[in-house]
Amino acid sequence: MGGTPMPRGTGAPPVGLQESAMRLRSNRPFNPALAAAAPFPAYSPAFVAAPSSNPRKRIVLLGATGSIGENTLRVLAAHPDKLQLVGVAARANHPRLAQIARDFQVPHVGIFDEAAFAAAKAADGFPAGTQLHRGPAGLVELARLAEADLVLVAVVGTTGLEPALAAVAAGKDLALASKEILVLAGKFVMAAARKQGVKLLPVDSEHNAVFQCLEGHPQAGVRRIILTASGGAFRDWPAERLAHVAPADALKHPNWAMGPKITVDSATLANKGLELIEAQWLFSLRPDQCTAVLHPQSIVHCLVEFNDGALLAQLCPPSMTFPIQHALLYPARVPGVDSTLDFTKLLGLEFRPVDELRFPCLRLARQTMVAGGVAPAVFNAANEIAVAAFLAEKIPFLAIPSVIDETLQRIDNFEPDSVSAVLAADADARRFATAALKHFPR
Repeated sequence: MGGTPMPRGTGAPPVGLQESAMRLRSNRPFNPALAAAAPFPAYSPAFVAAPSSNPRKRIVLLGATGSIGENTLRVLAAHPDKLQLVGVAARANHPRLAQIARDFQVPHVGIFDEAAFAAAKAADGFPAGTQLHRGPAGLVELARLAEADLVLVAVVGTTGLEPALAAVAAGKDLALASKEILVLAGKFVMAAARKQGVKLLPVDSEHNAVFQCLEGHPQAGVRRIILTASGGAFRDWPAERLAHVAPADALKHPNWAMGPKITVDSATLANKGLELIEAQWLFSLRPDQCTAVLHPQSIVHCLVEFNDGALLAQLCPPSMTFPIQHALLYPARVPGVDSTLDFTKLLGLEFRPVDELRFPCLRLARQTMVAGGVAPAVFNAANEIAVAAFLAEKIPFLAIPSVIDETLQRIDNFEPDSVSAVLAADADARRFATAALKHFPR
C-alpha cells in the first residue's frame, strides 16, 4: 500500500499519508447511489414532529456524567415544564448518578461497568424506588423504556451503538452526540430510523447547525456543506514544536470545554474528519459535498451552499447547550441557558483553508469516506487507540496519524452486511493499532 511508515522512534509525520488508504479504496469505490438513496430526515414526513398529549417530553440520557451529559442536565434543569428525565446512565461514576437521581427524581439508572454497579448496590446511595440497570444490557433496557419519548446517546466510542439501535427499533426518537455511531454503522442506523419513522436529531454543534440550515430546503438544491473547525490547541503553533507537545498542551482548547479524547481529536482534526463522515450519512451527501474550513472563533458552526450560490450559516456561542436544547425541544424555540451573541462585541470572523499536510488525520478520514465499507470504522478505532496512547504518554503527538495510517494499510476493506461485521472490523483495527504503537515510542 502507498503509505510510507514513519521512521521508528521519531515524531515526524509519515511521508506517504496521501496514498495511505489505497488498499481500502481499491476494494470498494464509493457508490453515489448509496448516499443519495434516501432524503435527509428533515425533508421526510416521517421526521416531522407530531403533537404529543404529554406536556413534557420524556428523556433518557445515556452518558450523563460526561461533558455532553452535564450540559444536558443544565438544559433539563432550565426547562422542567417541558422536559422530564426518566432514565440516566454512565460508565462508572455511580456517586454522580445517585446525585442526578435525587436532583431530577429519575426512576431508572444504568451503570455500564460491572464493578461500579456492584459498588453502587453496596453503597445504597440511590433514592428509594430507583431501579438500577446493569452493564451493556442495562443501557439497552433504558433505551427501550416504554415511558421514554427521546433517547440522547452521549456515551463515548462504540458503547452507544447497540442502545441507539435498540431505541430506534422501539420507536424512540434519537438524539445523537456520539459521532462514532454513524461513523461505524451509518447505513444501518439511518435505514432503521427511516423504517421506524422516528426522528434522528444531531447534537454535535456542526451537524445540528447543518440540520437547522437545511430544514425546509429541497435536497436537490444543496451543492455542499462546510463544517468549521477551530484548529484546536496547536492551530497557530510552528510545525517544529509539534514533535515535543505534551498531553497537557493538547488539552488546552482555545474555545470549547470538552473531554480529553475529543479535545485531542480537535488538535489533530481527526474530530473534523469523523464529523464529515457523520454528515455524509445524516444528510445523504456524497464525499465531495462535505468539506471543512478553519474558523478560529468557533462562532459560525456551518455553512450550507446551495446550487444558486447562496450560503446559509448558523451562528451561536461555543457552548453545547445550544445544540442540545435544539435537539431536546425540537421543533420548539425557547430561551436557552447560556448568553447569546452580542454583535456589538463580535468584531471579526475569520476563515482559513485547512492544510491537510499539517493535519494528516483529516486527509486520512476523507480517504475513508471515499472508500466506504468498514474503512471509516477502521479509522475511528485506530484513532481511539492512538489518542489513548498519546494521553498515556506512550507515543508522541505526531505519531497519532502514523498509527492510523499503519492500521489502514493492514486491513482489507469490505462492504459489511451487518453491525456484527462492522464490530469485527473494529476489533481487528484495535488489535492492529495496538501492535503498531511499538513502532512509534515516545
